[in-house]
Amino acid sequence: MSSMKPLLCIRNDRDDTLGITCGTLATAGVPLMRLDAFDAGVQWPALEEISGLIIFGGEMNVDEVDAHPQLLTQRDLMRRAVDAGLPVLGICLGAQMLARAFDARVYRAPVRELGFKPVRLTSAGQGDTLLSAFQTGDRVFQWHEDTFDLPDGADLLVAGDDVLNQAFRCGRRAWGVQFHFEVEAQGVEAWLRVAEPTLSRAWNRTADDVREELRMHLETQQQRSRVLLSAFADTVRSANP
Repeated sequence: MSSMKPLLCIRNDRDDTLGITCGTLATAGVPLMRLDAFDAGVQWPALEEISGLIIFGGEMNVDEVDAHPQLLTQRDLMRRAVDAGLPVLGICLGAQMLARAFDARVYRAPVRELGFKPVRLTSAGQGDTLLSAFQTGDRVFQWHEDTFDLPDGADLLVAGDDVLNQAFRCGRRAWGVQFHFEVEAQGVEAWLRVAEPTLSRAWNRTADDVREELRMHLETQQQRSRVLLSAFADTVRSANP
């Protein structure tokens, strides 16, 4: 296992702890390389140096490429990784970037979602290697104001009531997940500290609202998410024998 190339984890937010992702993947025996996309002079690895990639969230829109040129770099990397058959997992902004990498539209959602919202699995989702870790009726943690159209040929795996496209598969080994399945309480608390001054006005929620929902629903979500991440680890290993 030590000879396996690392899985690239791309961070787009300085306050992002990456939640339970790194610990779960390390337990599954997958070596990791973390890259902070926002750092000046960041060294991007060649596709041949990695076994797959996970792209995490951020508060920018995917098309704000003048202010955040690293978004174009990631979009190109995702497209080439999918075309090469490498496993790819995009979370929130990462899911939107995966859609955009395959020429789908990303735009303001009909509502801003913050907190735990119920979702339902499609028939494709029920049979999916990763998203079948979740069940219809599960509440998942959301924090986003944009949504996306599905790329041509993509399968919708998870749907929401207010924002339809919650998870999709693009090809055999690429997934985009709008909701933050990866979070743990410490990471959400870091986001709340940054957002709290404008939280009520911008999102119509209070930090205490969110904390109470975390107490109610986070443990169940994490159980599902560890299954999802372990399945992704299996996919990475099978794609990199």
